[in-house]
Amino acid sequence: MQKNADVVVVGAGPVGLAVGVGLRLHGHDVVVVDQQAEGTNTSRACVIHPRTLEVLEQLGVTKRLVDRGLELQDFAVRSGDRQLIPVGFADLPTAYPFVTMIPQPVTEQVLLERLEELGGSVLRPYAATGLSQTADGADVTLDSGDVIHARYVVAADGMHSTVRELAGLRMPGNTLELSLSLVDVRVAGGLPSDEVGLYFAAAGMLVVAPLPDGSFRLVAEVHDAPEHPDRAFAQQLLADRGPRKARPQVTEVVWGSRFRIHERVADEYRAGRVLLAGDAAHTHSPAGGQGMNLGLRDAVALADALSQALAGDESGLDTYAANSRAEAVRVIGLAHRLTRLANVPRPIRPVRNAVLRLAGRVRSTQNDLAKQLAGFPER
Repeated sequence: MQKNADVVVVGAGPVGLAVGVGLRLHGHDVVVVDQQAEGTNTSRACVIHPRTLEVLEQLGVTKRLVDRGLELQDFAVRSGDRQLIPVGFADLPTAYPFVTMIPQPVTEQVLLERLEELGGSVLRPYAATGLSQTADGADVTLDSGDVIHARYVVAADGMHSTVRELAGLRMPGNTLELSLSLVDVRVAGGLPSDEVGLYFAAAGMLVVAPLPDGSFRLVAEVHDAPEHPDRAFAQQLLADRGPRKARPQVTEVVWGSRFRIHERVADEYRAGRVLLAGDAAHTHSPAGGQGMNLGLRDAVALADALSQALAGDESGLDTYAANSRAEAVRVIGLAHRLTRLANVPRPIRPVRNAVLRLAGRVRSTQNDLAKQLAGFPER
């Protein structure tokens, strides 16, 4: 077990791995630890947006991710077979005018391979159980009893971050009274494989997103969602909320889960030698597929700021903390608005759809939404 490092990163999800890659590219000694025996084998996040692909160029992984993913240029808000708002990415001012559909385990594998190419690795399975800051760094105690001394520590250990709690940082917010069901399914036709669809139905919201292996991700707000959704449940979601004429038939449930929506952002992203990134710093509704994207952009910016700090200038750490928190507040606001719009009271939903259809005819509405989702609203 290594006893000293420039930086200890706790958490080897996409964010922690990206921080590790960025630090290795700067030539720093980084230790990445994770409590899981191996990487996650469920898909969870499944989309990378254009701005994130731009940022990840710095890590040398963008082409690999695009090659292993599914490029989509279209997103649409729909009601049954009726298109309410078409959103195209093809004309965006970027070298990546598309979203890349790619399951989280594949993203993690690409980042891990890059980390290993650069001489890094992940220590598993080790959980951080203690943290104490010193004049020149911090000591991280693992559940094995080992202690690693580092000049800085990155908390990338998720919404229930142990490191964040040990550092005394708060992440207040709300838990919405919404239960979401997430199901990856295979179907016998009937679903478009060239767009992400957000269906606003009387029964509730449904997201339908194609994945590279030919399966589809379904996300729906469901009262008391089942812990393990089955084929009949997924079929009912599509029948009640999806396209009408095509009548897609579910042939297999690949994986499913449920979760509640939390809207939280840390009061501060820094406590001395400890920095927060990803879900340890912010969490929100999956509407718009923004969570992992925000975390990956955190990671690249933080790696740069830490490299600057290791050279003797800590000003970049405070800049990172301020700018990344501001971006998180923006993204949480966007996800909140989309979630609330999708879950207005049932009697109001036909009116909502009529208003959206009118608004969706305006080109500026389409462009604005595309830029918000892509990650660069200011362009």
